[in-house]
This record gives sequence, C-alpha cells and structure tokens, in this order.
Amino acid sequence: MKKIYLDYAATTPCDPEVLKAMEPYFFDKFGNPSSIHSFGQEAKKAIEDSRQTVAEFLGAKPQEIIFNSGGSEADNTAFIGVAYAMKEKGNHIITSVIEHHAVLEPAKFLEKNGFKVTYLKVDKYGLVDPQDVKEALTDKTILVSIMHANNEIGTIQPIEAIGKIAREKGVYFHVDAVQTVGHIPVNVDKLNIDLLSLSAHKFYGPKGVGVLYVRKGTRIASYLLGGDQEKGKRASTHNTPGIVGLGKSLELSVQKMGDESVFQTALRDKLIKEIQKRIPEVILNGHPDNRLPNNVNVSFKYIEGESILLNLDMLGIAASTGSACTSTSLEPSHVLLAIGLPHELAHGSLRITMGRWTKEEDIDYLLENLPPVVQKLRSMSPLYEKK
Repeated sequence: MKKIYLDYAATTPCDPEVLKAMEPYFFDKFGNPSSIHSFGQEAKKAIEDSRQTVAEFLGAKPQEIIFNSGGSEADNTAFIGVAYAMKEKGNHIITSVIEHHAVLEPAKFLEKNGFKVTYLKVDKYGLVDPQDVKEALTDKTILVSIMHANNEIGTIQPIEAIGKIAREKGVYFHVDAVQTVGHIPVNVDKLNIDLLSLSAHKFYGPKGVGVLYVRKGTRIASYLLGGDQEKGKRASTHNTPGIVGLGKSLELSVQKMGDESVFQTALRDKLIKEIQKRIPEVILNGHPDNRLPNNVNVSFKYIEGESILLNLDMLGIAASTGSACTSTSLEPSHVLLAIGLPHELAHGSLRITMGRWTKEEDIDYLLENLPPVVQKLRSMSPLYEKK
C-alpha cells in the first residue's frame, strides 16, 4: 500500500541535509555554549552562525533573534512579556478570533489578570480588515497580534497594512509567522513587524526549536528565568543541535523557496479544481487566491471530517481536519466557525497540505480515492438521505 503524507502544515520531515549538519553537535562538538573553553566556544560559534542566517532571512539584526523551543513559547513570550513590560502604559491588546491557540490561550490568561483583549472578527475568507484594527486601537493599547497566514485555511493576512497602522500609533505589532517562514518571503521591516514567532519543524527542521524576533528597543519582560542565555531574555542551556538544524533548514528553504512555491501552487490549484469537479456539494475554505501555496481546505456537506480522515488513512493517505494542536478535540474548528460555516460544515472539513516531497502522482492518488470515500460516507449519512 502507498504511504502518502499530505499534512505538512502539522509538521514536516527533517531534511537529510539538516540531520547531517546537526549530527556533529551531539557528540564531537557537544560543548555548552556558555563555557569559555574551546568546546563551548565551538558550539557558541555554530549558534551565532545560525542566528546570522535567521537574521538575514528576516531582514533583522542578529541581536534581535532569540532562540527558544518553538512557536508556542514564542507566542506566549511575546504576549506575556510585552504585557508585563508595558502594563504601566496600558492594558489593552488586539488580536483576531482565528489565531492559533498559542496566541488565544495567553490572551485568555492575561484577561484573567487585569488585561483587556479585543478579538477582531474576520470575513468569509478569514481576512482581518486593517480598518477594524485602526478602530479598535485605544490610548491603552500596547500590543496588536495578527498571524501571517492561518494554519487551517491558509489565508494570508494584510500584515504590511496592519503593521503600518500599529506603528503610526506607537503600538507593538506581533506576528505569528509559523506557517510562512521558510515558505514565502518574510521581511520584518517591510511588514512593519516588532515581534515575530517561527518554528523549525514547519520548514524541514527539527522539532523543539524556534525563534522569537524582538525588534531593538521593544520592551519585553523575560519569560523564562534562571540564566543569562540569549542576553538574559531566555534562560536555559542552548539546544545547539536544534539551533544548528534550524539555521540549516532555513538556509535550504531560501534556496528552494521559489521553485517549491511554483510547484506547490500548481498542485494546490489542480487539487481545488478537481475536487470541486469530481465531488458535488463541496466548499473551499479560505481565500481562493491569497493563500499559502501548499494549503487546500474544503468542507463536504453531510459527512464528518474525522470519518474521511480514517478512511483515507486506511488507503495510506495522511491529511487532517485542521490544527494538530486541537486534533483530539470534538469541538468544530474555531477558525471555520469564525468564517461563517455552520457547525455541520465545520465538522466536515478536510485540510490537505503539501511539501517538499509531494509528487503530482500523490495528488492523483488522492483524487482517485477521495470521491469514492466521500460517496461511501454520504451513502451512510442520514443527513444525505434527507436532502
């Protein structure tokens, strides 16, 4: 049986070149980067080389790059760090209803601790209106946080316009770019970004390592205490192999980004067209054009996404219904509900995301098998029988 992975938004396989770059730092070059002897300094140099790679990609300065454990830690640090550093200035934060839970949960935490959060609505494509951001700003606003692209429906937000509004008002702007870094260009100056989160395992690097970019001059309280690593902003012994892997994976992604984007966009558009052609009563979720090159999210009437996933998995096809971080929840996607889907359609969603090793024959195999799976499930659905 074929084994086809189409869940790249959840995580990506580690590129063999990345593994090769990391390997020496597990045994031969294992020193603690905080040590002053040669073993430590060798590891420190590797970390600084990766820091330079990340900074160059983002159009940032190396000293603005803080290494950490990944996107969730970066989002938490941005929210809680800015909130407590700026609480004397204000207590108001603006975000959107379709953010990842790594943003929504810190927001809820801050609400319980005296802060006020405005959750902006989105349109039917999942887009935040920059004018809504402007109107929500008050003299107490200290942070605006809008994700670069949604992890479920792939819609890319008007980040540059939102960042400009925040900057004009002197408000910090945080962007969760976990789904975009390594896949499309991201420049913090062009996009008017003050804080940015990224995670290596989303662009063919190792799990458990990421970055929070913090623009020089941005006030942010330390979130993890106990050491002076990362200029006192993030205590803990450096994950040297992971940081080396992050740098290498980003380096490779920069080299491959143009070709991969063109190829994946072609596969994406073919998949959308053929699904709509071969299967009746299907809805495309997210913006039809302004979306990630590798993302397809559709809802099928009368059936549940989990049933589709199980049937596809038995055929060797791995996909998802949405965010991997909420895959055990029985609740419908908060993103799909926010763009106006009724509960029954939100439950019937399928997210297909492609990556570096996806072939056109993989998409053809999915297209051969998805229609009969949907038809079989609909034939058993009492909702379909009553239509």
